[in-house]
Amino acid sequence: MTVVTARHILVSTEEECLDLKNRIEGGEDFDDIARAHSSCPSKAQGGDLGQFGPGMMVKEFDEVVFSADVNTLQGPVKTQFGYHLLEVTSRD
Repeated sequence: MTVVTARHILVSTEEECLDLKNRIEGGEDFDDIARAHSSCPSKAQGGDLGQFGPGMMVKEFDEVVFSADVNTLQGPVKTQFGYHLLEVTSRD
């Protein structure tokens, strides 16, 4: 079974998600942005979700993390929780 390690930032609006994505792509640190802006409890770890397999996250999340290139910023990804920026840090 394939497993991934990923991190994310969760916000309530697509506009905020796009703004944070631009800041990260402009050189700001993902970890710092997650700690300051994410509404997920994972923000305490800089958005780190640890390792997980298929079906452990919502469908929209799985579709991205199991197909995106490793170490690329993805999003906004809309789920029932809000808008996510995602980064797969490893896939085995």
